[in-house]
Amino acid sequence: MNTYGFDPSKIIIEEVGRSTVFLNKEALYPEFCPPRLVHREAEIRELTRYFKFLLSAPGSLSQKILIYGGIGVGKTCTSMVFGREFSRIASDKGVNVKYVHVNCHRARTKSMVMLEIARQIGAPIPPRGLSDFETYLGILEYLEDIGAYVIIALDEFDYFVRTEGSDAAYFYVRTYDDMPDLVKRVNFIFIGRDISELSNLDSATASYLLRHMIKFSPYTARQLYAILDDRRKLAFKEGAVVDEVLEMIAEMNGIDTGGSGNARAAIELLLLAGEKADAEGSDIVLVKHVREAIAALDSIESSYLSQIAYIKDTIIHLPLHELLIYAAAVISLRVKGTRWVRMGDLESQYEVLCESYGEKPRGHTQVYGYILDLARRDLIRKKHSGKGYRGKSTLIAVDAPLEIIEKILINRIETLIKSSWRG
Repeated sequence: MNTYGFDPSKIIIEEVGRSTVFLNKEALYPEFCPPRLVHREAEIRELTRYFKFLLSAPGSLSQKILIYGGIGVGKTCTSMVFGREFSRIASDKGVNVKYVHVNCHRARTKSMVMLEIARQIGAPIPPRGLSDFETYLGILEYLEDIGAYVIIALDEFDYFVRTEGSDAAYFYVRTYDDMPDLVKRVNFIFIGRDISELSNLDSATASYLLRHMIKFSPYTARQLYAILDDRRKLAFKEGAVVDEVLEMIAEMNGIDTGGSGNARAAIELLLLAGEKADAEGSDIVLVKHVREAIAALDSIESSYLSQIAYIKDTIIHLPLHELLIYAAAVISLRVKGTRWVRMGDLESQYEVLCESYGEKPRGHTQVYGYILDLARRDLIRKKHSGKGYRGKSTLIAVDAPLEIIEKILINRIETLIKSSWRG
């Protein structure tokens, strides 16, 4: 072998056999919902007060609750844990209560939301051929047939209102207005970040939503320490993370100590510190590893930090092929070094990515649909070609640091492929 060569198999074997501080790394991923909640007892109690009628007088009303708050304050996990435990307790008391959680970033239209609700409750609804109203009636009839009640959580509901409009929100919020004689089997939890989006709704629909609200406040440093301690037990080997690491991260992110109160950001920093320890071959995550992780984050210009946080939070909800198209746009722009890239070039890069991951490319119409959705989410910008371009084409731009976004996207794509979730 050449003196300057290397044995790749040896490197791979060494890395595979390298020790790690992690026990279950997935417990630090943004989409992970822990089996128990920390510091959301008051919110669980309030949700229970709103829905306890389902145990004593099921069908007497259709409850609608709006929960809202910023990124990383536990809205989704709280709703899911409440739904899981409430359904179990209801079953013990002889009441069939189902909990359905639909992310409106993934199920982007009213039709997709309806079909996802039907799928989760097990209603035999055909995926094609029915109107939205017919699908909804089928869901209501199925619940009647099996004698069940349902709590439907519509996550990212503010995004749904922004894209689908007031009529779509009215469709859910006022289910029983036109069917007052039906047993009220459907209840809702609407989850959003900002209630200002609801200003676009008609006053009657908005009044339904604003009648019962639960605000999720940012976490304090003390609360974040408890959350991080819980994740330490789930994600790391015993003794692998010293207390000072948790104290440092909690104080950096606590709302009362100058941070944003975002648990997701704090957990991500703990994940990065663990990865720094692994890369160094250390059996313990130390404060110096947190500092190294912060330095890596600080290498990003501060003007981009909120944008990157938004992108990270948003792409969690994208299906695999929409992620591949987004990555294709980013890679095409980076390789070409241009402000805009043609749709045709993007599709060519998308096909290359599909081949590298063993995926069958989607057709042009579906690709363009994903492009429209990425634009609606403010992840890309698009326009029609004009002066200086030969022929007519759609042009795509990404106003973000391309190398950083590319790395984030590739990590997310590979995580999805490993988990076999396609969306």
